[in-house]
Formats: sequence, structure tokens, C-alpha cells
Amino acid sequence: MSGPKPLAVKPLALSLGDPAGVGPEIIVKAWNELRKGGPPFVVVGDHQALASASGGGGSILHKVAGPAQAADIFPDALPVIDLPLKSPVVAGQPSKAAAPAIIQWIETSVGLALGGAVGGVVTAPIAKAPLYAAGFKFPGHTEFLGELTASARYEGARGPVMMLTAGDLRVALVTVHTPLAEVSSQLTAEAIVNVGLVTAQALKRDFGIARPRLAIAGLNPHAGEDGGIGREEIEIVAPAVKALAERGVEATGPHPADSLFPAEMRARYDAAVCLYHDQALIPVKMLDFWGGVNVTLGLPIVRTSPDHGTAFDIAGRGLARPDSLIAAIRVADRMARARTAGVRAA
Repeated sequence: MSGPKPLAVKPLALSLGDPAGVGPEIIVKAWNELRKGGPPFVVVGDHQALASASGGGGSILHKVAGPAQAADIFPDALPVIDLPLKSPVVAGQPSKAAAPAIIQWIETSVGLALGGAVGGVVTAPIAKAPLYAAGFKFPGHTEFLGELTASARYEGARGPVMMLTAGDLRVALVTVHTPLAEVSSQLTAEAIVNVGLVTAQALKRDFGIARPRLAIAGLNPHAGEDGGIGREEIEIVAPAVKALAERGVEATGPHPADSLFPAEMRARYDAAVCLYHDQALIPVKMLDFWGGVNVTLGLPIVRTSPDHGTAFDIAGRGLARPDSLIAAIRVADRMARARTAGVRAA
């Protein structure tokens, strides 16, 4: 007797990212890997940039007006919603002239997700400097997505919260691109509690974990040694752990970060809440340098991205590996299916 059929989900929208980076190349490579059975997606971007990256003059690409037919086309051609650049792009040479198109591709992808036309959004890498030069006001993708989805209805604790995944490790960040010298002054118990609530909620909603377990990292060596090497654990982290427990979240800590990530420790929690960038990203990249995934939690849409940048130094040379993008597509698909299942069960 056959088991239940998998839930049908809509294709994903994949924004092209910076067209001068490796985005076009890894998208084409990801399609080649996934087209015979992987999650279908439609690219929102510039057709010509993808054609140049394909090496086939665009013969594998198929322009579409929207995502409705993407799943049918996907096995034989890469579907593209063509929103062209205003000027040519050169691989490895980022330009602020491309910024309006890059922003439009992200906005269009998010709009498709908010409207229910796609199951989620996967974003190829962007470079911040060219966007800043063109007047972009957000620190990065995550904050921009938070703004684009701010008015949409969403139940529960709200993000955006950045989470990275690699293998069986999930790490959520309290501060992100904050200089190390400023981390302590920016940490609050309220911020840790919000990240904990968003993370626990997402583990249930998007990853199917009924009773999430969180491990909260300390800031100082040896988690402060009872105040001997810093008081942040006593004054900020421990009260946050207590507040999370009072809100019904199974949270422990503060834990010394240097012993939080071995396999034996990872088996004791479903996600670690880390207090600063490298505390979270070093173990992720040590565990799976090529296959890490960036997930944005606490939004009304599903969003993932590869855990790497634009790699302008190798763009256009055929050297970029698609592993992280493929992993991001698969994670987004699983999250979309979990949300679809949750809606049907409600």
C-alpha cells in the first residue's frame, strides 16, 4: 500500500542577486542539478545575464509572464520572469547602475510570495557597496525583507531573525553585522527573548519540531565564570533564559560558546541562539563550508539564501559551486511544505 502523496506546493521565486557576481552561474548549475526531480523555481531577473552564464546562448531559458506554468516548464527549461537591466553587465565588475534592477527583482519576488503565487523566496547574493552607492538604505537583504513584509499579517513573534543551518546545526543570531566592540552595549534581555520566541515559533511552523529546545550562548569566555570574566551572562543572558521559560519555551543557558557545538552537545538542542556574528557562523562553516543556508525567520513568507557572497573574483569563470544555493532551495521547499501542511491542518 502506497503512503500519502507529498503536499503539492507552488514553485519558489529565485531573485537573481547581483548579476555581476556568481548568482547567474550558480542558478543555472542549480537548475541542472534539480530539474529532474528537485523543487521547481522561477528566476526573477535579467534574461541576458542568465543566458551569458548558461554558456548556451539562452537556449535552456524560457521567458514566462509569471510563475503559474513554472513547474511544467522546469524539467526542460529554466523559467525566467525577465525584468531587464538598463545597461550591460560585466561579470566580476559590480556597478551601482544595476542597483535599481536588483532591488526590483527582490521586490517582485517578495510580492509574488505575499500574493501566494509562489511558495517562498530564495535570494541569490547581493553586494552591499553598489547598492549603498545608489542610495539603498538597508544593511542587507534581511532588513529589506523585513520592511517589504512589515504590513502583511503574521501571527506570533515577528522577525526578521537570521538563522544559519548546516547539517544538524541551526544557529539564530541576536546581533548580526555589529562590530565586536559594540556587541555588549547592544545586547538586551528583550532582544534575546524576541530571537528565542521567533526561533521556537519557526522551528514548530517551518521545521515541524513540536517542542523546540533552545540553547542560549554566553558572551564571555566560560560564560563569564559567575561574573569573574564579565557580567553580561548574569545581567542580560540569564534573565532572558528565565523569561523564555516563563513564556513556555524550553531554553537553557547561558552556555560557554566554546563547548556548545560538538555533536554530543548539538544532540541536546534544536537551535542555538548566538549573540554575535562569528560566534554563530564559525561553527556553521566548519561543519559544512559549502552547504550552509541562511534562513530568515519570523516573516509572513518563506525566505532562504546561500551562505556566501557574490564572489566577484571568480564570477564568469565557471568556477562557482552551487552547493549552498541548492541547499537553500531544498530548505525553502521543506519550509513551504511545512507551512502548507500547517494551514491544511488548521
